[in-house]
Amino acid sequence: MDSNRKTAYYTLVDVEAKKSYSNLALNHHIICGKPDSPAFVRELVYGVLENKIFLDHIINALVRDTVEKLKAKELTILRMGLYQLIYMDVATYAAVNESVELAKRFCKGKEGFVNGVLRNFLRSKDKLTLPGREEDLVKHLSVKYSYEPWIVSLWLDVYEEKFAEELLAAGNKTPDVVIRPNGLKTARAALIRRLEAQGFETSGGHLIYDAIHVKGSGLLDTKLYKAGLFSVQDESSMMAVDLLDPQPGETVVDVCAAPGGKSLYIAEKMENKGQVLAGDIYKRKLNLLDKEAKRLGLTIIESRTWDATRVDSSKEDKADRVLVDVPCSGLGVVRRKPEIKYKKYGEDTALLPRKQLAILSASSHYVKPGGTLVYCTCTIVPEENQDVATEFLKKNPQFEKVESLQLLPNINGTDGFYICKMRRK
Repeated sequence: MDSNRKTAYYTLVDVEAKKSYSNLALNHHIICGKPDSPAFVRELVYGVLENKIFLDHIINALVRDTVEKLKAKELTILRMGLYQLIYMDVATYAAVNESVELAKRFCKGKEGFVNGVLRNFLRSKDKLTLPGREEDLVKHLSVKYSYEPWIVSLWLDVYEEKFAEELLAAGNKTPDVVIRPNGLKTARAALIRRLEAQGFETSGGHLIYDAIHVKGSGLLDTKLYKAGLFSVQDESSMMAVDLLDPQPGETVVDVCAAPGGKSLYIAEKMENKGQVLAGDIYKRKLNLLDKEAKRLGLTIIESRTWDATRVDSSKEDKADRVLVDVPCSGLGVVRRKPEIKYKKYGEDTALLPRKQLAILSASSHYVKPGGTLVYCTCTIVPEENQDVATEFLKKNPQFEKVESLQLLPNINGTDGFYICKMRRK
């Protein structure tokens, strides 16, 4: 059996049945399965996840029962086979035959069914259509770009139709790998030279000077990475730290720090001088931060668990700068975590702005007079972004807005990110 498709299958089943995060499941199964082509596995996994609703629409047109009646294993194999036939440069016989082999292994007795559905697609693919745009715009876009209908409706309410569709399409594009050099160990130009000497292609950042876009495989297996010369971080996340503008010798609090990319960048910009208090409610996530700090040679980060919705009196008026990157719907990072597109709208989603305001309000107590407070999210929802910041400023006149921005993948080429910089008077 082909090791690449088997690895992709295991990953997709974990995401579908166990609700695993795609990036974590993928990395785990690539390490365990040792496939011949990790790049093929990644393309297949993310391709299936990014187009799941569209693929299910095709399957529904080809089978007697609905997709909901199919078991996760056979449905996953059908999605994989169809994605290869529609989008990948794969021989038709290989896509069909390898799907049948997966069925023989993982859902015995269904290999004939899988073979029949895929061959039925090849015969009738030119007759398969999307739901009518004029009849139901939300359903049409939901199937075409594979987003839950409530997300499509939300963005159509916020943006004009053309812009909303561009945003949906951008969420399905593969993002660049972006890194930042560790200024404690190397200069940006020197890192670029060393990367290119090892065969990687590099280009400059769109928004941040420190950012380097990199193309090539095995980046995290290099001695450069293991020696702590750089970290992977999207420009949108880097921008939040750039606006925070931490300085050497200061005290900075990062209240929702894990897994720690921003805390690490803060410490680097502070030249490892001062104090960074990094908190999160999950200890295991902070362990990742501590491990990364050691790799990068950072010693000023103190990580600890705390509930960000409650005020820690020991930190009141102690921080020069406070970063508040709150839990959110995550709709700005669907390029990296396509499973987010299939979240159902529930009570927890509706209550997010209340929780975000509570965290921001509690965190504001740590800012010294004259200090800086930065609120940010990795989403594109005004209720979680501008509305929360506006409500906070209304209730806390001792703070004033300095600047704010909403980054969008179809405009900025970054993750969707909202950042609001405030100052305590």
